[in-house]
Amino acid sequence: MDGLEILIFLFLLILGYFSGTYFEKRHYKSIRERERKTLHVPMVTFGAKQSLPEAQDAQLFVGSVVISVDYFKMISATLRNLVGGRVMVYESLLDRGRREALLRMKEEAMAWGANQIMNVRLETAAIGGRSGNNSGPGSVEVIAYGTGIR
Repeated sequence: MDGLEILIFLFLLILGYFSGTYFEKRHYKSIRERERKTLHVPMVTFGAKQSLPEAQDAQLFVGSVVISVDYFKMISATLRNLVGGRVMVYESLLDRGRREALLRMKEEAMAWGANQIMNVRLETAAIGGRSGNNSGPGSVEVIAYGTGIR
């Protein structure tokens, strides 16, 4: 029975690696294409002493996304946590989450007719994972929000 469990573990590990790599590359390709389409709408953050641009209308826009890890990244992160240090497999997860949330916010603002998004903020929250009494795979939620003006 132990041999079967090891085979199942290795199968899931290999499947997680290849499917996770495929879907991550596909998602990055989609992100790059959509970023090119939204380059003309700038996102800026103003300080308290800066003058704001003239606007006829303003509205709050929000983009959010939840992205989960694949089986390979979950095992890799668990092994990395045993020895300590940076868990690099989660860096692409956070990068994809931030970029996707910003894109969703920009696309919503563009549909409204915004020509600029001001005071953009990002909030990140860990969902699930192996901390506390949660035992599922780790996920991250990223929320981007800003004020669109036209």
